[in-house]
Amino acid sequence: MQPARQAVDRDFRSDVLIVGAGVTGALTAEHLASQGLEVCVVDRQRPGLGSTAASTAMLMWELDRSLSDLTIMYGFERAANIYRRSFSAVSGLTELVNSRRLSCGLRHRRSLYLAAGKISARELKAEHDLRMRAGLPGDYLDHLTLLEEFGLYREASIHSIGSADADPLLLCQALLDAAAHHGAVIYDASAENYDSSGQAAVVELDNGHVIEAKHVVLATGYVMPDFVTSSLHRISSSFAIATPPQSQGDLWRDGALIWEASENYSYARTTPDNRIIMGGEDDDRAIEPEERDHAMPAKADALLHRLNGLWSHAEPVAEFVWSGTFGTTTDGLPLIGPVPGHPRIHAAYGYGGNGITYGYLASRIIGASIAGSRQPWFDDFAIDRDAPKAAA
Repeated sequence: MQPARQAVDRDFRSDVLIVGAGVTGALTAEHLASQGLEVCVVDRQRPGLGSTAASTAMLMWELDRSLSDLTIMYGFERAANIYRRSFSAVSGLTELVNSRRLSCGLRHRRSLYLAAGKISARELKAEHDLRMRAGLPGDYLDHLTLLEEFGLYREASIHSIGSADADPLLLCQALLDAAAHHGAVIYDASAENYDSSGQAAVVELDNGHVIEAKHVVLATGYVMPDFVTSSLHRISSSFAIATPPQSQGDLWRDGALIWEASENYSYARTTPDNRIIMGGEDDDRAIEPEERDHAMPAKADALLHRLNGLWSHAEPVAEFVWSGTFGTTTDGLPLIGPVPGHPRIHAAYGYGGNGITYGYLASRIIGASIAGSRQPWFDDFAIDRDAPKAAA
């Protein structure tokens, strides 16, 4: 059910103002409202119809950067802890969906991380060994085992438990509905100006009214106010296709979430109605919507070609094609926490390919920070963290 939005017709105060009604804003609103805080959410468009709606909703704990790369950047212990946090985030999200009985089509899934590009079977085996050392789940599948068990013709793969998929728009709407049940109010408004110099943060809306809040959470995706900056952040565009429904025999085993170990990786999943969603062909630019639309036919053909190379049993038709712009970072980790120089304002962005997983993590980090329970490991995702060492 689409959560009802109200117009802002007066100035008022709130414990927490969340700017952005996508999945991060919805997760944060549900979390904070369930703890008894007075929460309001503002967005200039219908909830979930920004970056959330463009998500392919592969809820994975495996990150854009391999554990091997993160170990080079930050050392093994820190890298391993980051991976464990991500694993716990997916577990926490699925538990939240189940305990709140959120209707979003969530399905527990295994993942297949395939050798691709410069990552051969040897490098993938080293990644698996590092994961085993970190206590992470997964089985290394060599070429023959992968071919026999999944019908996939690649050098090797890591087969892991602990991931999921879902309908991202339904998830967002269900979370906002749950937040509203706890007293949160969703408003149809756009935040224009921010002032956090006083005892509270004052946010001016597009209609001239102001909201005074003890804390502000910026959950606006890659479109952040000018005062939120990071040298690690950059903008990219991604593309995706969905095939017509396939016969059950034309899908790979268990509907595992598939992604590649290459830098410019592709990824694929199945849907409850047996479609195949294939994504990738990223462009490391902030492409305008019109330019993305113009590029979509060629991108769709490229994704169909990739799909045929991955799984030749699929009907090579793109029934749906879409694209989206998103933020990513140099180290593949999100930017979450207090905005430097702006007390009482928190931000969460730079998610890369792990938007919903990191959205859950952000809701918990920001919730703890607001409650005065900041933890040392929050620094791993700090907006002003130092640039990492270069990975090979």
